[in-house]
Amino acid sequence: MSKDLTKKAAEMLLNGATLLGEPCPYCRGVRVMKEGCALCVSCGREPRKKEISIGKRIEHKKSGLEEILEKKIELLSKELEEEEDHVKQQEILKSINSVLETLEKMKEKQ
Repeated sequence: MSKDLTKKAAEMLLNGATLLGEPCPYCRGVRVMKEGCALCVSCGREPRKKEISIGKRIEHKKSGLEEILEKKIELLSKELEEEEDHVKQQEILKSINSVLETLEKMKEKQ
């Protein structure tokens, strides 16, 4: 571990970076992340970026319930934007979170 890497990682942490729980894919060292950039404190490498082809993405057919839940999220988002009462905002956020969890569970089962 070089002093330069240690110094850079320390500076990143002082400026709001986060220690990652996942080790470096190359050397299994500790990584620090800030603004989407991960730095390995041991080897200094960043994981290779993978290109995702949008044209080859497979779309799954949404069920009626998925469409209803997505519309509900849109409605709750608009309601949240217009709401000024902090307590009601928290309630709306809890509802949005609940709907998102339900959608995630549905996607896991597919």
